[in-house]
Amino acid sequence: MIDPLAEVVTLLQPGAPFSKVVSGAGPWRVRHNRSGQTFYCVILDGSCRLAIDGHEPIILRGGDFILIATAYGFTMSSVEPVAPEAPDNAPVALPHGEYRLGVQSGPADIQMLGGECVFGSPDAALLVSFLPQLVYVRGENRLATLVQMVGEEYRALRPARDVILARLLEVLLIEALRSTAGTAASPGLLRGLADERLAIAIRRMHESPTRPWKVAQLAKEAALSRSAFFERFNRAVGMTPMEYLLAWRMALAKNLLRHEKYGVAEVAQRVGYSSASAFSVAFTRHVGLPPTQYAREAL
Repeated sequence: MIDPLAEVVTLLQPGAPFSKVVSGAGPWRVRHNRSGQTFYCVILDGSCRLAIDGHEPIILRGGDFILIATAYGFTMSSVEPVAPEAPDNAPVALPHGEYRLGVQSGPADIQMLGGECVFGSPDAALLVSFLPQLVYVRGENRLATLVQMVGEEYRALRPARDVILARLLEVLLIEALRSTAGTAASPGLLRGLADERLAIAIRRMHESPTRPWKVAQLAKEAALSRSAFFERFNRAVGMTPMEYLLAWRMALAKNLLRHEKYGVAEVAQRVGYSSASAFSVAFTRHVGLPPTQYAREAL
């Protein structure tokens, strides 16, 4: 059986090579405005407050994991209230490689590992649009085990620590995405896959991207009326069924043009277009470059 999440993650090539451990003590607050960057954070110990634009503040505790997509600004602060007029803090580098927020000496109230999530695919912006804008995981035993391993590896200072940390963080990112399901997830592929009816239609699109799908056919696969399917899909995934199918076909096409020795006509056939010209028009409109030019520049 085709696994849509596995296909998206495989194309994304997620990693977290630029990470740092930050501790905090006393009152502190830091504001993040990360245009074009996806932020992740693992709470190793202690607790803090997270306020994401457009969401209610939450208290993060040891073992929690968050992944915040590019569209959001957010503020992290101490659980202890910070005066509204107080300036935001900037992390201060400590001699042993850690960073500190708030009071610079004494025991920390929180320790977290965070940074930018990097995607190896040049089509990351397209593929990330399939994922939730906010991933927040708590109480998952497998994830807690990974968080514990990350913390132990960071503190141990053993040989090849950076290599091990990078691999652990890649697994942690994928496990966090897999753990996020149900109606609590923000719109995206994961929320769609959590809906048993929609998951059938999504899997069919991934199994047979060349099939000339119509909304009515996908609705029949999901055992829903056309209108109910369309509204339910749009609400869960954040785009219409045909928009999702087009985006997935374009992601596949870009991957084929970039890595394989296929001509435009064969790529068109492999992603569901009856002619090279129809594919070229759709690709150019969606990507902004003709497929032949995209293939040349991707070399």
